[in-house]
Amino acid sequence: MTKEKLTDKELHALVSLLDDTDQEVKNHVWEKLASFGHEVIPFLEKKWEESFNPEIQKEIEELVHTLQFSQLKERLKEWKNSEEQDLLTGLWILNTYQYPDLDFEKLNADMHQIYFDVWTAFKNDLMPYEQVRIINSVLFNQLKFSANTKNFHSPANSMLSSVLETKKGNPISLCGIYLLVGQKLGLPIYGVNLPNLFVLTYKTKDVSFYINAFNKGLIFSKQDINNYLEHLKIESRDAFFQPCSHKDIVIRSMRNLIVAFEKLGEVEKVNEVKELLEILEGD
Repeated sequence: MTKEKLTDKELHALVSLLDDTDQEVKNHVWEKLASFGHEVIPFLEKKWEESFNPEIQKEIEELVHTLQFSQLKERLKEWKNSEEQDLLTGLWILNTYQYPDLDFEKLNADMHQIYFDVWTAFKNDLMPYEQVRIINSVLFNQLKFSANTKNFHSPANSMLSSVLETKKGNPISLCGIYLLVGQKLGLPIYGVNLPNLFVLTYKTKDVSFYINAFNKGLIFSKQDINNYLEHLKIESRDAFFQPCSHKDIVIRSMRNLIVAFEKLGEVEKVNEVKELLEILEGD
């Protein structure tokens, strides 16, 4: 079914009814405008700028958010059903919850620059530990990425664009950057879901160790994870030592975002991110 096309004049007439006192009329206008999907967003944003009516502006803001959120959910469903489940794309889709206008190519270019900085420091035939030390040196010494310990629960820590801008993040966002760089270099680096902490593993048939990006790329062993679990009085499970999927990483990022919004009392945002979580965790 093709979407009905309206002229700008007809769209303008619809928008002017958004502050109608008759709720039935207002609901009809909402449904009509929403039926055009995200394509009508630029027109609505233009009408918001031109309007001097705060009621209409508020209605437009809510409608635009509804349309943007609907588009985000569609993108997330497509990503979930894609064969590759590209990590950067998944993190970008989540990022658009807070920054709907964020361009994927901008995020991709920023990540490519970081990869290039690391790649230029690489030499041929490096041993695994040396490879990791070079990544650590570039990310944490040269580029100054660090743990955001002062605002650990800030929603910005789950937004890749914000982390790239401020150079501060939480365990999973810093691991995400590290992982994207490592994979682009062709290294066997993967995410690992630990309780209360997200880390990385460098894993081949012959070599296996762990990396804590939240602690400047500290290298540690399987026994250290056992000690950590023992300290938390948590029973050991295989999943705490093995690589997780890109979907697991995006899910963990969403859970962090939910906690961040809960601490801020942003109930509506908590519920919306839970909707996104249901898309990834559902059958």
